[in-house]
Amino acid sequence: MNTIEDIARLAGVAKSTVSRYLNGGSISESTRKKIERIINETGYAPNSFAQSLKAKKPNIIGTIVPRLDSFATSQILMGIDEQLREQNYQMLISNTSQVVEREVESVYSLSNQKVAGILLLATEITNAHLKAFSETELPVILIGQQHEKVYSYVHNDDAAAFELGKYVLAHGHRKIAYLGVTEKDIAVGVKRKEGFKRAIRAQGDCEVRFYETTFQMEDAIEITSTIIDSFNPSIIVCATDNIAMGALKAAHLKGIPVPSGLSITGFGGYAMTNIVHPGMTTVKFEYEEAGRQAAEGLITLLNGGEIPLKNISDYRIIERGTVDNKMTK
Repeated sequence: MNTIEDIARLAGVAKSTVSRYLNGGSISESTRKKIERIINETGYAPNSFAQSLKAKKPNIIGTIVPRLDSFATSQILMGIDEQLREQNYQMLISNTSQVVEREVESVYSLSNQKVAGILLLATEITNAHLKAFSETELPVILIGQQHEKVYSYVHNDDAAAFELGKYVLAHGHRKIAYLGVTEKDIAVGVKRKEGFKRAIRAQGDCEVRFYETTFQMEDAIEITSTIIDSFNPSIIVCATDNIAMGALKAAHLKGIPVPSGLSITGFGGYAMTNIVHPGMTTVKFEYEEAGRQAAEGLITLLNGGEIPLKNISDYRIIERGTVDNKMTK
């Protein structure tokens, strides 16, 4: 691999002259052409991260994610990466393994690495987060969560859950289990549950029980087994597709046919929901597009533009084979 030293030697100039060329500094036209020719001949590619640290205007965007083994996260990252590449920005990823304290630490760490701004797929927003945003003075955009003082790109969790609730009721289900997550997660734990509750309140004649699990499929398998034994609902509405897949596995282990013995729905529109049998009925969020829009929004802010404080992405219900229509029976 060629280095700046190699380019300087081949061009017959000082290393500092090559650095000025790469960073847009002032050099003579003849020297510029000479360096340009050598770079083209050698195929030299400058280290974007090192350049960014030295440049007055960095082009590295820090992206903080709660986990890497998530379909939603991977899709959002794909959207972010595509948009940043189109605008000549680079992405630096920090994984927090769903530890809130590590999210805050990552904000300070990325700031020390001179990133231009931060895209944060937060699990929750605490006072420690807000303090970090204020002290680092970096432009920050939240993806998937919302705070009144921070730019955010959110999924329409409340409206989507309300529509899913109406869908479940329209299919004749009246004995319903809702399997959610901790309310520390405002988007998934609170807004989805509240949207679903609104649909149920509008109906009135339902027996509904609310349960809580983690985001892990294995935990969903265990609690679904308990729900079936203690409540025996006609449907389990799950706050994520991972949880829904756990519920599907639990039904299979108990020998309960889906959807005739137990109906199941998810949230997210993960790719695996179309692979399993029967295919999972779910709410699909446009994760990749949300990533693109958030990256575009951050670049707009970095260039002195304005964006709305809150931005909402689209959703749609995908009807497959895990919801029994009891109205036809």
